[in-house]
Order: sequence, then structure tokens, then C-alpha cells
Amino acid sequence: MKNIRPIYVVLAGSLLITAFLFLFIAFLFSLIEKQNNWIFILPLITGIISFIVFFFLIRIYITEKITILYRSIRKGKFTKSSKIVKHSMTENIIEIAEKETKKWTNERIAEISKLKEQENFRREFLGNLAHELKTPVFSIQGYILTLLDGGLEDPTVNRLFLEKAYKSLDRMTLLLEDLDQIIKLEVEQIPLKKEKFDIKALVLEIFDVLETQAKEKEITLHIQKNYDPIYVYADRNKIGQVLHNLILNSINYGKINGKTSVRFYELDDIITTEVSDNGLGIDETDIPRIFERFYRVEKSRTRNKGGTGLGLAIVKHIIERHEQTINVRSTLGVGSTFTFSLDKAK
Repeated sequence: MKNIRPIYVVLAGSLLITAFLFLFIAFLFSLIEKQNNWIFILPLITGIISFIVFFFLIRIYITEKITILYRSIRKGKFTKSSKIVKHSMTENIIEIAEKETKKWTNERIAEISKLKEQENFRREFLGNLAHELKTPVFSIQGYILTLLDGGLEDPTVNRLFLEKAYKSLDRMTLLLEDLDQIIKLEVEQIPLKKEKFDIKALVLEIFDVLETQAKEKEITLHIQKNYDPIYVYADRNKIGQVLHNLILNSINYGKINGKTSVRFYELDDIITTEVSDNGLGIDETDIPRIFERFYRVEKSRTRNKGGTGLGLAIVKHIIERHEQTINVRSTLGVGSTFTFSLDKAK
């Protein structure tokens, strides 16, 4: 029944009126002595008139009601060129309106779901931020109170506590700087200064910077093979930040006497860089969230190493600003491999 078009309803009603009038006149015709055959034309004329009248009345009624419905669910003005108005009564205007309303409902459901997801993310983000700031603030507060309670006069305590307070303050500074950077990356306020550079040479520079940390854990840093210079077109400083973060993570989560390897692959106009280690690895359930802000695979260990929990989120934003992708594959207890792509320099 729901697929019956309005015009069929009007036509059926007009035929019923015509048939009724025809039977009624036939009955009268049998009672009248003087009979005129032209009287049988009257039901046909009445049926045609009723069809036309009801056709336009119902059309105006349906169009008006559906227009009101559309005004309530759609933004903007309703014009004659709108889809629902330009359909004639010969088409199933009710079915069209039903489909359009369902479409609007699904859009609203998706929008509400997205808003709820964003709200949950906001709550989690604010909770994580408060937690990250609370630790250094409480530490600084404790050191200062100790100094005010008499430690300031003790030369064996005052300098030590001031240095510890400074380290906690430095951690807060790093956290706020990372937050500022990731927000600017999200709204594209940090312009990219793309240039042609040798990414292999950049990796070697990062190795030199992180040599001390690697030696402390007896981790070997090396490029997989003796590549020729590999030129990419990107922001050198930002990519340096990406490599620094990935290589530092491989050291922090690496095993004693482990290794960190960097490989390069060339495919058409894309240079792919892989940073691999044989460290702790990442559990499969953690991999989908590894690039989220403040998400920690092992919270206590990461915090003890002084990370802000924003490094991989920044890495992801930098690569995406280059209109490229970054991925990770990992096996718990075996190691991890982070892979990202860049445009090859022409």
C-alpha cells in the first residue's frame, strides 16, 4: 500500500464517483417516462471534473505539508527547484519524501555520534592533560615547601632541590610546547618550508645526536645498507623531528644490546623510510591508538623516561601535513617498525 501513488488514489475516487452517479442516474432513468439519452453523459463529466478538482486540491495539500516538513528538517530556503517540489503527482512523492527524511535522520544520527565521540575525546584529553601537569606541579610544590621549611639554609639540600624543581619545570615546559605545536599543526598554523635534502644524511645527524642515549643501553644505530644520497622534497626540520622521535622511542623501548635499523625504499615518486627495532614491541590491541595524544602503551615506563605522550601524535600530524601516511607494525616481545612516506625530490 505504501507504494501507491497519489494520482492513483484520485483516479480511483473519481471512477467511484462516476460509477455511483451512473448507477444513480440509471435508476432515475428507469423511473422517468420521458427519457433522454444525453443524461448518461452527466456521470462522465462529473467524474472528469471531480478528478481535476481533487487532483489539484490534493497536490496543493501534499506539497504544502511536505514543504513544511522540509523546512523543519532542512536548512536554507525552500525553492521551486527543490527536489521535492519539482516532482509531479505522477511520481511517488510520499515515497520520495520518506527517503529524504530517512536520509536526513541518518545524517543527524551520524552527526550526534560524531559529537559524542568528540566529547569523549575531549574529556579524555583534559583528564590526561590534568594528570600530566599534576605530577610536575606537585613535585615543584614539594621541593619549594621543603626549602621554605628550612632546607634553603642547608647547602647540601638547597641546590639539589632547586635542580629537581628545575627538571620538573622543564618537563612542564616541554609538555606545553608540544601541546602548542600539535594544536598549531591541527589548524595548519605552522607553515611547511619544503626543500630538497638528503634524508640519509639527516638520519646520520640524528644518530649523532642520540649516540649517548644509545650507548647507555648498548643499542646499535645503523642504516641497513650503504645507500647513495636519497633526496626528498619536504620540511627538513619537521622530518628531523619525526626521525628523532621514532629513533629515540626505539632506544627507550629497546633491549640491552639491541639495535635500531633504518631502511629506505623507492617506488615511483615516493621515498619510504622504515625505522625498526628489536625491542619490547607493541600489543596488537594498542596499535590502533598508538598515535593518539597522551596514549601510553606502558604508562609508568614512558613517564619515567620523561616523554610527554605527545610525540607520536606530533609525528602523525607532521607526516599528514606533507599529505603522506605513517604506519606501524609490531609484535610483542619481537620489535616494532614505523614506516612513513615522502615525496621524492625531482
